[in-house]
Amino acid sequence: MVLRNPRREVEMVGPLTVSALLERLDVNPESVLVIQGDTLVTRDARLSDTDVVEIRPVTSGGAT
Repeated sequence: MVLRNPRREVEMVGPLTVSALLERLDVNPESVLVIQGDTLVTRDARLSDTDVVEIRPVTSGGAT
């Protein structure tokens, strides 16, 4: 599996859910968005070991 942001390759035997991936990486699922290809995926989405996944931190903002 290839992770972007920062780019790195990690060995993950798939298929596994997004939740399982984040748990293995010790990442708080409430603090990130997970993108597979060009699609935002939910925590129950299944990933294969050949997927390219981007994990982005959640940011919020508002009008000032």
